[in-house]
Amino acid sequence: MNKTELIYAAAERSGLSRKDMESALNATLEVIAQALAQGDKVQLVGFGAFEVKDRAARVGRNPKTSQPIDIPAARMPVFKPGKPLKDAVAGG
Repeated sequence: MNKTELIYAAAERSGLSRKDMESALNATLEVIAQALAQGDKVQLVGFGAFEVKDRAARVGRNPKTSQPIDIPAARMPVFKPGKPLKDAVAGG
């Protein structure tokens, strides 16, 4: 499912227009991205949590040449699913 399909499905379920649902989804995603950029954790009870993890610098290897490559430290967004979401996925 892509973003457009998600908007259509959510609009149908909620009774909102597709345009209103698209605005709501875009606003939600922007707020989550801003919170993560500020280092905050976004927790949606029953769904999961978005947070930022720091990855340390490390040495990797170029698969073609086998030469070592320095990979810099980075801040990465991660998602941890909540138990209800895990159960829903496992149940089919």
